[in-house]
Amino acid sequence: MPQLAQASREALSEGGALATQLDAFVPRAAQQRLTGAIADAFEQRDVLLAEAGTGTGKTFAYLVPALLSGLKTIVSTGTRALQDQLYHRDLPRVRDALGVGLKSALLKGRANYLCRYRLEQAKGEPRFTSREQVDQFQRVVAWSGRTKFGDMAELSALPEDSPLLPLVTSTIDNCLGSDCPFWDDCFVVQARQRAQAADVVVVNHHLLLADLALKQEGFGEILPGAQAFVIDEAHQLPELAANFFGEGFGMRQLQELARDALTESNEVPGALATLQPPVRALEQALRELRAAMEGLPVRGTRERALDKPEVCEGFETLATSLAQLSEALSPLAESAVGLETCAARIGDLMTRLARWRGKAEAAGGSPQTDAEPADSGQPDVPETAATSGDVLWYELTQRGFRCQRTPLDVSGPLREHRERSHAAWVFTSATLAVGGRFDHIAVRLGLDDPHTLLQPSPFDWPRQALCYLPTGLPDPNARGYGTALIAALWPVLEASQGRAFLLFASHRALREAAETLRDGPWPLFVQGEAPRATLLQRFRESGNGVLLGAASFREGVDVVGDALSVVVVDKLPFAAPDDPVFEARLEAIRRSGGNPFRDEQLPQAVIALKQGVGRLIRSETDRGVLVLCDPRLTGKPYGRIFLDSLPPFARTRRVEDVQTFFGVTVPETDGQAQDAPQDPTDWYAAARF
Repeated sequence: MPQLAQASREALSEGGALATQLDAFVPRAAQQRLTGAIADAFEQRDVLLAEAGTGTGKTFAYLVPALLSGLKTIVSTGTRALQDQLYHRDLPRVRDALGVGLKSALLKGRANYLCRYRLEQAKGEPRFTSREQVDQFQRVVAWSGRTKFGDMAELSALPEDSPLLPLVTSTIDNCLGSDCPFWDDCFVVQARQRAQAADVVVVNHHLLLADLALKQEGFGEILPGAQAFVIDEAHQLPELAANFFGEGFGMRQLQELARDALTESNEVPGALATLQPPVRALEQALRELRAAMEGLPVRGTRERALDKPEVCEGFETLATSLAQLSEALSPLAESAVGLETCAARIGDLMTRLARWRGKAEAAGGSPQTDAEPADSGQPDVPETAATSGDVLWYELTQRGFRCQRTPLDVSGPLREHRERSHAAWVFTSATLAVGGRFDHIAVRLGLDDPHTLLQPSPFDWPRQALCYLPTGLPDPNARGYGTALIAALWPVLEASQGRAFLLFASHRALREAAETLRDGPWPLFVQGEAPRATLLQRFRESGNGVLLGAASFREGVDVVGDALSVVVVDKLPFAAPDDPVFEARLEAIRRSGGNPFRDEQLPQAVIALKQGVGRLIRSETDRGVLVLCDPRLTGKPYGRIFLDSLPPFARTRRVEDVQTFFGVTVPETDGQAQDAPQDPTDWYAAARF
């Protein structure tokens, strides 16, 4: 395999396999440099950290060496949607172009596959709350008889948040394993068998991390052993890993346990009468606890929750009701495999609850607050003492809650698994570097001395895009900022005729902007008013719409062409300082002698901004304007780090240059009109900076 890098570059070059076999494939020098670095990492079983700017073509850049190397390769993507796109579209195209016959497999978490046992249980159960749910269930039943792989994504008409999904899929908690009567026909088992036999396996980060967490706990591995790992969208990995290397429990999880216990009791004479009273007591305890948590912040520390006497009493009642249900289940557990599984789940949840409450009692008291540092021109950060390497916290949802233990630092387990694998590891994304350096992400991933590659986007940014920084806006935390923001944006939206994506730092700011813009001439598409996929489709089709989103829309908004010609960022995306995990991480940095702003807040915000900016230019023919509204970009010393981390935009402070960019006639100061340039790509020749 010594010629892997050369072979990979040749395959992606002019006259190479992809250029001759794939329509619309355009050879790119940036892509060839990236694929060469990835191939070298494969050859040497080394570690590579590579930022590949939008338009580099990183997917083909790693698929080519993965397929030519012959190594058993795991490719992990950020979301299931990207996973499906990679497996069903990109991988077959590259494999066919190269003419290699390697086997590939798609592997998802068990909750993505139909569970035949739970489907049979759900038949005839009075669980459906509407005729629509009944119709959806019947479609699931009909599909179950013809599906080959049991992947719930095949049912495109079934919403991702459908309440039917937990009824017809399994979890690690309720799976019966080899005791299941449908074990020989289990879609999860079959998917794992295909993955074991495949040369290239496509997974997502959730499954990859669940596997690593299980390995750490000694339960064996889900994924087959591999010789090479490619982690796409690698910037997401540290935050996701923190969840998987911690533990938690939630109201929905406990409600499902109660429901499953009653369902399984139907198989054992007399069991239903025995279990109904403790199940009802558990359900009542959950309702009362959730009611007691009203008035608490949406997210907060465990101490904050338990400082409220009603909440503390609610958790005590919950623990008692779980113990009573466990006692009632114990003599019945041997009567049915399902009841035995429920008994084991209760034991695990009781342990998690005791750990979450017991650590709080042992620690004692509430977090203390240090004195505020002198003004450094940086955002104010509440200082919270971290008492251990873990953070115990809660989160409220509309009708539920979740309690969680999250480790502050996951670099250790990530490093341990990577070293134990003796495999090549490639971490890549369009947003990894801060000011041209990889220090921040390398530390969080546990990479001590990785090879790095910073491959900028190959797009012609000076001609394709303009960065507009409006003048005269107040401090983003000042009253009236939202009103001033819309006033500054209005002429931009008029010049672009809508076709804009407005990205907000908070849902409150998003709602306020939506109310103001409803009087405008452009159709609005507001996050939360329709499913994400529906909003994006309507926005694309509108031709002049304005899309409004918050943090979760920084990624996954992929709109090529004129429909998206403006991206607006209202504020620099510093993480909310009242997030309990974030607070504790900042305090841990402070205690170790670091600078929380420099070492954590700033790099995280830079990466988040780069994600949002990446929505603007998605192809060689796209053109657009980036509007960065936060005056701290030019008024604070750290603003330069943000600007230096972005692509090489031309920048302006004049709205007239935005109008010229979009071919709008700009009035001269003496009242005479200035004609827009004939060639729209030459807008900058007439612009005045």
